Amino acid sequence: MQRTKVKDLLQGAEVGKEVLLKGWVRTKRGNKYVNFIAVNDGSTINNLQVVAEAEKFSEESLKDVTTGAAIAVVGQLVESQGKGQAYEVQATSIEVLGKADPETYPLQKKAHSLEFLREIAHLRFRTNTFGAVFRVRNTLAFAVHKFFNEKGFVYMHTPIITASDAEGAGEMFRVTTLDPKNPPLTESGEVNYEEDFFGKATNLTVSGQLEGELAAMAFSDIYTFGPTFRAENSNTTRHLAEFWMIEPEMAFYDLKMNADLAEEFIKYIIRYALEHNREDIEFLGQRLAEEDKAKPQNERQEMTLLEKLEFVVNNDFERVTYTEAIDILVNSNHYKKKKFQYDVAWGIDLQSEHERYLVEKHFKKPVIVTNYPKDIKAFYMRLNDDGKTVAAMDILAPGIGEIVGGSQREERIDILVERMKSVGIHEEDLWWYLDTRRFGGCPHAGFGLGFERMVQFVTGMGNIRDVIPFPRTPQNAEF
Repeated sequence: MQRTKVKDLLQGAEVGKEVLLKGWVRTKRGNKYVNFIAVNDGSTINNLQVVAEAEKFSEESLKDVTTGAAIAVVGQLVESQGKGQAYEVQATSIEVLGKADPETYPLQKKAHSLEFLREIAHLRFRTNTFGAVFRVRNTLAFAVHKFFNEKGFVYMHTPIITASDAEGAGEMFRVTTLDPKNPPLTESGEVNYEEDFFGKATNLTVSGQLEGELAAMAFSDIYTFGPTFRAENSNTTRHLAEFWMIEPEMAFYDLKMNADLAEEFIKYIIRYALEHNREDIEFLGQRLAEEDKAKPQNERQEMTLLEKLEFVVNNDFERVTYTEAIDILVNSNHYKKKKFQYDVAWGIDLQSEHERYLVEKHFKKPVIVTNYPKDIKAFYMRLNDDGKTVAAMDILAPGIGEIVGGSQREERIDILVERMKSVGIHEEDLWWYLDTRRFGGCPHAGFGLGFERMVQFVTGMGNIRDVIPFPRTPQNAEF
């Protein structure tokens, strides 16, 4: 007999028929006449109730049917007589496929803190919260590919190992096969990377953008969706050392077209999740509402999770220039009353508290900020006519701040070379990148969306470590 998933059984697809289900026991309760076993196989947040009558199953035969055990059940799917579920399975046979000792199994029927669950990340998928989070993550990932495929974009795999630093950040993980205790040295005493595997110093990528631009100069519209790495020693709820980035690059796009596409993209994948994972999002919204009750009134969310997501999908994003954003912040009561930890002045890199003020207090909707000072942005962003700003854009979202960063790229080779010199990048290191400007260069643009931050936004989870299966952070590479 073929196994039927719990999600399908709960929709009544096999009602009246004998079915086989397999999953893990969430709870077992009963009396001397009957046992009720809640089974979940991960296909849905809802459990399926299995009814095991005492006349068919002895107490001895069910002793290993405990929370966490894997079981196979054969029985008839019937309409439920009890409250709380539409269908249940009247069991005729139950086989324990894998025991779970109730004395040592760490997930029992009680509330567990998220901190504790991070310590047992190999088991946390079995909880309602993380089951919902990772089903939503799966749907969002599928929606990413669906969106770009429908628009005719080419999916491009850019290298994970690279010799370039797209961001100029310098906080990269080194990739090497050299002996750490006795590396080969040059005459000046430095490590001789010419003897390394790749013949030069290489790192894990921080972005696939530069390589993505090369592909856009042939295919017009491409996107990447892959892992990226930052060796930033930051132990916050917003940072990971390993995370996933979505980076489209489009030939013949300007800054406005870039912002339009990013807004359309965000709305599309959120709408897709609302359509396909509504039960999961409703559950996560209830969890968030309970969490909110413990906070002071002024720190509570003004909208439920569902309301927030539907508001984003159904409303235009606000658009302001960086200069306008600074004016708003400087003239705010928040600034006048010295409530910002970081000062506000033209030329600063906006901090998370500034971004969240603009989104959550001032506009109360997602905001696209454009035309940042050139000195705080990357070398590849197109210099504006004022000579002071670049054609950059960031999309700021409620609760987490920046969710998208992008720009129109500098297609004028003379200006690009000058920008590279000003930040200490040698022409010979990026000769291939400059070739795309020498041979058939054109205006083009692109952006990057941090996938985990998007998952955070849609699930309402407050810590980025709770939206990636196995978080990699300073001093932590477990599992």
